[in-house]
Amino acid sequence: MSVTVYVPRDSAALAAGADRVARRIADEANARGIKLRMVRNGSRGLFWLEPMVEVQTAAGRVAYGPVTPADVAGLFDAGFHLGGTHALALGLTEEIPYLKKQERLVFARMGVTDPLSIEDYEAHEGYAGLRRALTMASTQVVQEVLDSGLRGRGGAAFPAGIKWKTVAGTSAAQKYVVCNADEGDSGTFSDRMTMEGDPFVLIEGMTIAGIATGATHGYIYVRSEYPHAIATLEAAIARAEAAGYLGSNVMDSGHAFRLEVRKGAGSYVCGEETALLESIEGKRGIVRAKPPLPALQGLFGKPTLINNVITLASVPIILTRGAGFYRDFGVGRSLGTLPMQLAGNIRYGGLVEKAFGVTLRELLYDFGGGTASGRPVKAVQFGGPLGAYMPESQFDLPVDYEAFAAVGATVGHGGLVVHDDTADLSKMARYAMEFCAIESCGKCTPCRIGSTRGVEVIDRIRADHNRVQQVALLRDLCNTMVNGSLCAMGGMTPFPVLSALNHFPQDFGVSVPDKKAA
Repeated sequence: MSVTVYVPRDSAALAAGADRVARRIADEANARGIKLRMVRNGSRGLFWLEPMVEVQTAAGRVAYGPVTPADVAGLFDAGFHLGGTHALALGLTEEIPYLKKQERLVFARMGVTDPLSIEDYEAHEGYAGLRRALTMASTQVVQEVLDSGLRGRGGAAFPAGIKWKTVAGTSAAQKYVVCNADEGDSGTFSDRMTMEGDPFVLIEGMTIAGIATGATHGYIYVRSEYPHAIATLEAAIARAEAAGYLGSNVMDSGHAFRLEVRKGAGSYVCGEETALLESIEGKRGIVRAKPPLPALQGLFGKPTLINNVITLASVPIILTRGAGFYRDFGVGRSLGTLPMQLAGNIRYGGLVEKAFGVTLRELLYDFGGGTASGRPVKAVQFGGPLGAYMPESQFDLPVDYEAFAAVGATVGHGGLVVHDDTADLSKMARYAMEFCAIESCGKCTPCRIGSTRGVEVIDRIRADHNRVQQVALLRDLCNTMVNGSLCAMGGMTPFPVLSALNHFPQDFGVSVPDKKAA
């Protein structure tokens, strides 16, 4: 009787030595005459425990971690392949508190299945959503997405169903579905984990989107820094085509939908949807003016649905379980779940999928365990490099689009980067301006020139050159960037700058924030 052992193939696990661990386990099992079936699964998202090895037992899967090659012989001595006790034993995987306290909808299969096995995917509700969608009229599929309350998970939080309805209602001989997988925000990795650990859920979501909108061709735009994600997606697409889930006649339905991967060239601004379209077309990634909206004139001038990875990966469960099921999670207008990524100076970094409404404090301490340094948390930047710095006084806010917007913050892509009390927020504000200056596409003056001037102004504030006047100038400059920039690159750069200035004035040498502070 063979033993099934799971060793993750996720990039984070590979960086921690998962390939070496997998080879050592295989060699040790062979030397001991133990029949072994090894599955290279996706990561569960408990990154401080990677590589986390799991063994299938009669009681369920038992986890061990973090495992190094040097630990493998001792694990076999302890009978780990039978679920034996060892210092690295974590118990039943599903009972690990970090996992058990989550609501995993999008990430339900993450770490559970073989990422490239269609049979495994199907055995865990895979393609049930597409099968149901094919029994419905396209308008009904769009309505299901509308009724679910799903909003764009890439940062803008625009109702996904409205985008779908717009594209579906536009007449054209050719339409496209584009997945924005240009995950460039600091501290974010949920897109990468999805593409590497459960690629078929993205493929299924895009196929449903194509059927609902009348699009017959899709593109997944992936950043070049994700070679493992690109390789996994291309292999998964080939297998989906071979199984009839993609191609000229999807599941003998008469619907055509083809999919291909396009690799980005490292530009942060190509995460903006119109710059992304320019890049796919082979042009320099520069933001387009709107209107026209991409839903009406997008890729190659045709109606185009553009959604983020997690948005599209949320669609299969909505179609499988129904809009009402999905809508039961969340609060207010923030419905469903959000895979949040804990990074920075945090003890237990990783992926946490929770329904909207969880507080920052719960994420930081119940899941994250506080800072890795053991020092007090000073600030949390939520929503990537253009997100606001949130002080301790805001840690009891629920993760909710409207609640965050009310205090000048943004949920964004769900990335959370923690800083302890040694952080200098004036340096972080300067970094935000410098980042914008480097990554700006240069098309609009407020972003291109404003960010450059912003770096200079913050330098003068830090050097105490006419500090009061320079602070006033910085606020005025930020106002111009917010209201005059062509896209979110320049329009959101002031968020981290102003939040740092408002909540941590002492780091700028200002004793009390002025009355203009938000």
